[in-house]
Amino acid sequence: MRNLPRSLLHVVQRFALALVGAATGLFVGIQTGSTIPALTNPTFLLVMTIVGAVGFYLGIDTPAHRYLSIPVNLPGSTFDGRVGASELLTTIGTLLAALAAFVSVFMIVFVSNSSQLFAAVLLVVWAVGALMQVASGAMARWRR
Repeated sequence: MRNLPRSLLHVVQRFALALVGAATGLFVGIQTGSTIPALTNPTFLLVMTIVGAVGFYLGIDTPAHRYLSIPVNLPGSTFDGRVGASELLTTIGTLLAALAAFVSVFMIVFVSNSSQLFAAVLLVVWAVGALMQVASGAMARWRR
């Protein structure tokens, strides 16, 4: 059982992570919308922001899940040979979402024009990463 100050700190931390996720969605949405005119609308940006916030809120700091794991056997390792599926999903998802956001901000700051194909790929990479985070967080919290 947590005490009140630690619980409040945890809530503030989760809120901050949700803000970071919302920012990644907003950055990717702005960059994608500036390249693909059909995506230049407030609803698209709102959905991107909400999905990013939910992904980072749920997907980072997932609780351990002892039932869902993937065997990993490395030669000469003292590792127990298993990686949690939720840990793997959140790691890859966070990397993809953060990488897409970084590239988007880079392109916004340096005013790099991109093709519609590149913008679509960036959007898909971010969306896959954010959805992996959401799935990871849901999966890790399903059976505690």
